[in-house]
Amino acid sequence: MKNFAIAGVGGYIAPKHLLAIKETGNQLLVAIDPHDSVGILDRYFPKASFFTEFERFDRHMEMLRRGNPENKIDYMTICSPNYLHDAHIRLALRIGANVICEKPLVINPWNLDALQRLEEESGCKINSVLQLRLHPSIIELKNKLKNPDHKVNVVLTYITPRGKWYDYSWKGINEKSGGITTNIGIHFFDLLIWLFGKVQVNEVHLHEKKKAGGFLELENAYVQWFLSMDSNDLPPDEMGKRHPSFRSITIDGEEVQFSSGFSELHTSVYREALAGNGFGICDSRPSIELVYQIRKSPSLYGNGNTHYLTMKYLKRTA
Repeated sequence: MKNFAIAGVGGYIAPKHLLAIKETGNQLLVAIDPHDSVGILDRYFPKASFFTEFERFDRHMEMLRRGNPENKIDYMTICSPNYLHDAHIRLALRIGANVICEKPLVINPWNLDALQRLEEESGCKINSVLQLRLHPSIIELKNKLKNPDHKVNVVLTYITPRGKWYDYSWKGINEKSGGITTNIGIHFFDLLIWLFGKVQVNEVHLHEKKKAGGFLELENAYVQWFLSMDSNDLPPDEMGKRHPSFRSITIDGEEVQFSSGFSELHTSVYREALAGNGFGICDSRPSIELVYQIRKSPSLYGNGNTHYLTMKYLKRTA
């Protein structure tokens, strides 16, 4: 049984991590979140120590490191806001704990170099949550794509509306979240690179706060991608109704089916990490570098043609 700590226990994704810790037969000793609406702990680990102040959390972690070896933290789970990942990873390594961190490990790729050096010095492992790589349908697809005889045409469309609250949270601040391509797109960019190889061409056609689109040429694929948080972009179904979100990946016109099978993915990530097979910095680096380049690249067609470009992208999924 391993001892866990968690940063960001009050966040949206935290319950999946708490469940994964429990389902893998481990225990949570300490948690932190600046907000105290963390009653979810009662369902999984009611005896865990809880802090709202980072300084007290830091002191407690250090006390555990120097105290009874049975209470030493073996793994620190990080599902705090994106801009805090780097600092929380550093804390974990300093107390000799391995890391399981939500996407992205960092916002800016140069921070990976410093973390890699600290990882080597500490002897601990930084694991990234790249759960789509463990989806059974995606693994089956990757096996089918081995030794391709041509570059395939891929269309990625992901529309997941967000309300007004988004603009007032850290997620709506590019410096803290990395913007739309980092915050909601990085899993898909990681998946595309994992399936089709390194980026050879990267064109940004549209890049605004709530939508972005562009073209990628990978080693084995041509990719047209579109991300949006605008509910107006949701395509209606046959009855004219709009679903809460829309996710589509097509390869040479054929839809990739992976709408189910997500419930166990975080637990699978934990099993792999605990077995020493987790996804590390080298696995995360290509997608982090790509979204950084997208974020810094000017839009080829400017952002004044938002409606025209949006319609152009959505027609590809019709």
